[in-house]
Amino acid sequence: MEKHVVIMFLFYYAQISLWTSSAMQTNQTDRLALIFFRDSVDEDLLGVLSSWNDSSHHCEWQGVVCSGRHPERVVSLDLTSKGLGGLLSPHVGNLSFLRSLVLQNNSFRGEIPQSIGHLFRFRRLDLSNNSFGGQMPTNLSQCSNLEILNLIDNQLVGNIPDDLGSLSKLRVLGLAKNSLTGSIPHSIGNLSQLYTLSVVYNGLQGEIPETLSKLRGLIYVQLAFNQLTGKIPPAIFNISGIFYFSARDNQLRGSIPPHIGNTLPSLTFLNFGSNLFTGVIPPSLSNASGLQFISLNNNSFHGPMPANLGRLKALERMLLVFNQLRDDFSFIASLTNCSRLEIIGVDLNFLEGPLPDSIGNLSNSVRVISMSYNSMYGTIPPGIGNLFNLSFLGLANNSLGGRVPSSIGALHNLHTLYLIGNMLTGEIPSSIGNLTLLNRLYLSFNDFYGEIPRSLGNCRQLIELEFSNNNLSGSIPGEVLSLSTISIIFSLAHNQLSGSLPSQVGSLANLVELDLSYNKLTGPIPSSISKCLLLERLNLAVNSFDGEIPPALGTLRGLRELDVSHNDFTGEIPSSLVQLTDLNYLNLSLNKLEGEVPKQGVFLNASAVSVFENSNLCGGIAELNLPSCKSNTSKPFSTKKVTVIATAAAILSGFILFLCLFIVWCRRKKSKGNLSATELPFEHRFSRVSYEELFRATDGFSENNVIGRGRYGIVYKGTTQEGGWVAVKVLNLGHRGASKSFVSECQTLGAIRHRNLLKISNVCSSMDYRGNDFKALLYEYMANGSLQNWIHQGNDEDVEHEHEHEKPGHLGLRQRLDIAIDIASAIEYLHEDCSPQIVHGDLKPSNVLLDNEMMGRVGDFGLAKISSAATTEAMDIDNRSSSVAVRGSIGYVPPEYGMGDMVSTQGDVYSYGILLLEMFTGRRPTEEAFKDHLNLHTFVKVALPHRAT
Repeated sequence: MEKHVVIMFLFYYAQISLWTSSAMQTNQTDRLALIFFRDSVDEDLLGVLSSWNDSSHHCEWQGVVCSGRHPERVVSLDLTSKGLGGLLSPHVGNLSFLRSLVLQNNSFRGEIPQSIGHLFRFRRLDLSNNSFGGQMPTNLSQCSNLEILNLIDNQLVGNIPDDLGSLSKLRVLGLAKNSLTGSIPHSIGNLSQLYTLSVVYNGLQGEIPETLSKLRGLIYVQLAFNQLTGKIPPAIFNISGIFYFSARDNQLRGSIPPHIGNTLPSLTFLNFGSNLFTGVIPPSLSNASGLQFISLNNNSFHGPMPANLGRLKALERMLLVFNQLRDDFSFIASLTNCSRLEIIGVDLNFLEGPLPDSIGNLSNSVRVISMSYNSMYGTIPPGIGNLFNLSFLGLANNSLGGRVPSSIGALHNLHTLYLIGNMLTGEIPSSIGNLTLLNRLYLSFNDFYGEIPRSLGNCRQLIELEFSNNNLSGSIPGEVLSLSTISIIFSLAHNQLSGSLPSQVGSLANLVELDLSYNKLTGPIPSSISKCLLLERLNLAVNSFDGEIPPALGTLRGLRELDVSHNDFTGEIPSSLVQLTDLNYLNLSLNKLEGEVPKQGVFLNASAVSVFENSNLCGGIAELNLPSCKSNTSKPFSTKKVTVIATAAAILSGFILFLCLFIVWCRRKKSKGNLSATELPFEHRFSRVSYEELFRATDGFSENNVIGRGRYGIVYKGTTQEGGWVAVKVLNLGHRGASKSFVSECQTLGAIRHRNLLKISNVCSSMDYRGNDFKALLYEYMANGSLQNWIHQGNDEDVEHEHEHEKPGHLGLRQRLDIAIDIASAIEYLHEDCSPQIVHGDLKPSNVLLDNEMMGRVGDFGLAKISSAATTEAMDIDNRSSSVAVRGSIGYVPPEYGMGDMVSTQGDVYSYGILLLEMFTGRRPTEEAFKDHLNLHTFVKVALPHRAT
């Protein structure tokens, strides 16, 4: 018996020893895995892992939680926001009891180890807000108990693994803010427990899978900022629990179901902005009584504004910008019932009518009202002053008139006031000085008169001030110039301001753009302007400034554009200007400057410098066509000899002058009315290439080099001697009007220079090899072709092009706006800055070319006319007879041109309006299409460029 007892004891002892040995080995496995994890971390800003040492048990280490049933086994590792960085050790896959791994908001990098897939007890994996890269682990499907997978905000690439659909217990899938591509797997529809899906900010493509509609538990759907196409599966709108639905910034199309407010009664957030949706905005939205946020910006919704918006008591933001909504502003009255309303955005629609007085009854919670670019008329209601929490008020580019109510001074929290492009009149209310938090003040393109209120000096947080294109008079208040916070733009251009420029201009030390052009300012430029060290654009053109151009301008090392033309400046050009290495536009024309033009810096680029109408300037590079400077090294003479010689020279010079005038008079009388188109002063500005040179440059005018065909000739691509490219327009002199087109382009482009106008680089007036007259114009080569091809994707076989591009791409909205401003800048220059005034006469997309940087250049001045005065309308002499011919291209010119009316600057504005319509809608230039979208008056208002737009 004792023997049996001893044997049993030894047996149990052996079992206990084996169990103890196994437990010790398991304990060591988890501890070693954590040590490997620690050693892979190379950044520990908070010293969290300093406690991970041999002085304590690993279950006591910070962030580590062990099991209750298995005290040695790690079940959770949570190191959220601990300032850790480095790689994630693959030994983490040895923590076989691990249920939760949370490393959120750290700086881990590298790939997520495949060993993660070995953790079959996993319920939560949260690696969000790190820098993990590579592809997602391909074996996560083995973690069959996984409920939360959060990889948001990393640098993951590749496709979403299809086998994620086997994670039947998954409730949260967060893959947002990565660089994932491919399509959304159909297998996700198998995740029957899923209630949160976030794939925002990736590069996902293809259609939204129909299988998502099987996820009846979905409440949070975030698909925004991808490249998804097609329609949203209609059945998704029947998942009644969805409260958050965002699909903005994709390429989705279709319409919103009419009963969305009934089928998604829990909806609180709806954002479908920046897609291709059409149809009406369903009135049923008002049935989703908890709706707080609506954003349908930048689509093509039409019809009236949603009805009964006042039923949405919880509504905070309503953004319907850039659609085709047609209605009046009566919806504002219903919004007065929305006590939590903060933002109203309905810019760029077709809303028409007066701004109702009920706007003053909106909730005091309203912070933003943005209704620009509509057809609002009437006056601004005084009740606007009741909205004392308003921070942004945008009513620009409407047809508002009357005075700005003084009650606007009650908006003490206003940061931005945006009223440009209206017909507002009267004086600028001095109460604006009460807006001490104001950052941006835009009042340009109105009819304000009187003086600039000195109370603006109280607005000590102002960073932008735009008062251009009004009728303001008086002097520039020093109090306003003393606002050192103004840093982006200070523009008072195109007003009637007088007096000198106060020395306080030096206070604008952070200013980037100063525009005081087209006023009546006098006196010298104060030397204190040298303190504006961040200035990039300075425009003082068309004033009466006098004295010398201060050398201190040379200290403005960041200056890119300087225009002091059309003033009364005297003296020499400051040599300090050559030190401005960033200067790419310098206009010194129409002054009284004298002396030698420098040959360094910007003065080496003739296309960037304009010095004409300064009769006493000399020297410079040859392309400026200035006379040589006289030498001052003549030997000294006695005073008597000098007097005798000077007298004799004066008498001789007078005789020679008389003789020359007599000869000129005789020749003019003889050749009057018989002036050849080849005798153009403009041609003498160039060396004039020969026919033979052009023949070689275009490979014998080969058809392979044809890049465009126009009304009066063919455009070829040719090579210069330096190996560059040039566009050669060969005139078809057999076509009636071709010679006159040649003369017109030479006369027009010879007198102007602007970065948005196509430049003639040379001319050719010669004979071909058969003895026939030959005329050609050489232009800068525009590699991106014409705007016409970009708008219509190169499918316009029925339109003749002056300049073509083989494979045009797609123009984005921002590019279209930039090009529209480029064109407007060119037309404004022709109409406002040129003396005499120039009318283009044939403005259309095929006459707008795009350079390497997609900047718009207006070309083809074959029908341009030069007015005799700034207010005189240009007239085609050949069309004064009773047989009327239509100037320009049919569809792009006003209908009255076909009835014998004179060509005018308003004709160019009309053509610009038609061109804008075609750019932004793709519709053909017919009068009916024009009237169907916007009236001419609206286009006239937006025809001229201004920085704020």
